[in-house]
Amino acid sequence: MSISVVIADDQELVRTGFRLILEAQDEISVIGEASDGVEAVEAVRRLRPDVCLMDIRMPKLDGLEATRQLRRTPGNATDATKIVIVTTFDLDEYVYSALRAGANGFVVKNSGPRLLIEAVHAAAGGDSLISPSVTVRLLEHLSPPQHTENSAAIQRLSPQEHKIVRFVARGRTNNEIAEELTLSLSTVKSHLSRIQDKVRARNRVEIAAWAWEHGVVN
Repeated sequence: MSISVVIADDQELVRTGFRLILEAQDEISVIGEASDGVEAVEAVRRLRPDVCLMDIRMPKLDGLEATRQLRRTPGNATDATKIVIVTTFDLDEYVYSALRAGANGFVVKNSGPRLLIEAVHAAAGGDSLISPSVTVRLLEHLSPPQHTENSAAIQRLSPQEHKIVRFVARGRTNNEIAEELTLSLSTVKSHLSRIQDKVRARNRVEIAAWAWEHGVVN
């Protein structure tokens, strides 16, 4: 089954590069492009892609507001579309807001083709990919631990869940967590589902942000 993708970026060279990378994969199809945030919102609402790669700095409407608008669409008509933020190091201050706006993950533009492809696959599969190279730098910088160890949510986490939350906050994949803790992949996913309920997170990206906010990692 092909994964449909919309690419939103104001730079034509970036869109062309992403399209070439993604369409070289048999299971990925780029069905639309957008050069600004208004076009991105319209394209996602009209085409209903599985994944939208969303740049942050775009004219007319930036990627943050475009993401918010898509997540506020009446009737949740665009909920099925996973939004992956594509950013650069100098945009770190924007990414945290993007995650809170409802983005499902983010990758750095210079991370290379492999990570971009993995991010699309992860999002389409209901998972989220955070570029490991920026996870600690970004979240630690933007969300200094608040040391709220008496948080009710923290108290509800089991010791195993604490470990998994820390791994997620460090950018580890489900497979890496399973190997590290000697668990099956399905068990890790079950733990993550319970963790999301306990900390009121929509995805693993918000779990990571929550962990840094509450001092679960240091």
